[in-house]
Amino acid sequence: MKLLDNAFGIHEQALRVRTTRLETLGRNIANADTPNYKARDIDFRAVLNRTVQTDSQMVATQANHMTRGDMTQPDGMKFRVPFNTAFDGNTVETSVEQANYGRAAADYQATLSFLENRVSSIRKALKGD
Repeated sequence: MKLLDNAFGIHEQALRVRTTRLETLGRNIANADTPNYKARDIDFRAVLNRTVQTDSQMVATQANHMTRGDMTQPDGMKFRVPFNTAFDGNTVETSVEQANYGRAAADYQATLSFLENRVSSIRKALKGD
């Protein structure tokens, strides 16, 4: 329903991206001892910027234009560059991943709370309270 799409705004998409990021960070932590595993993360801003198209975004207008160097994959995934390299080729740093996971979990909870408040407001409006 179009009315509900406008009511939730970008927060529905933000919740999906935050869920995917938590899964990705959890996968990194689970594979901390896997040889040659490459830690990944999602560039949250890049994904949401693709969702909300603005006029200020840089766009190639001709085929000969060069793309920006910091482009991520379409799903926002990027490989993480480790602070300390491991001998087995694994780029997961458990302390960094755990800190990022904690921060991502707090962001997820904040987005979820915002959506819950929005749903509560819609319920009150429909009931006439």
